[in-house]
Amino acid sequence: MYTLPKGVILVATRAYVLIETAVGKTREVVGVLKGMEGVTITDAVTGPYDIIAIVEMPDLNAVGDLVTSKIHPIPGISRTVTCLAISFD
Repeated sequence: MYTLPKGVILVATRAYVLIETAVGKTREVVGVLKGMEGVTITDAVTGPYDIIAIVEMPDLNAVGDLVTSKIHPIPGISRTVTCLAISFD
C-alpha cells in the first residue's frame, strides 16, 4: 500500500450520474453498476430518473471516460445526465 506524504490530501472528482432506464430494466442496471470500479453508491429512486449513481475518479477525464465507455453501453440505459460536484472548501 502506498502512503501519501504528510500534508498531501488525495482529492477525487465526484459526479452524480442521473440515469433513466427502459421499463423493467432498473434492477439489472443497478446490479451492473454496483460491481463497477469507480461507482461508489448506486440507488434506485423515484421521480424523473430511475437510478442515481455516485462516481468518484481521480480527475474529470476519468469521470468522462467511465460514463461514456462503461456506463452508457449498459443494456437498459436510455439516457444519463452527469452532474459534477463542486467543493467550496
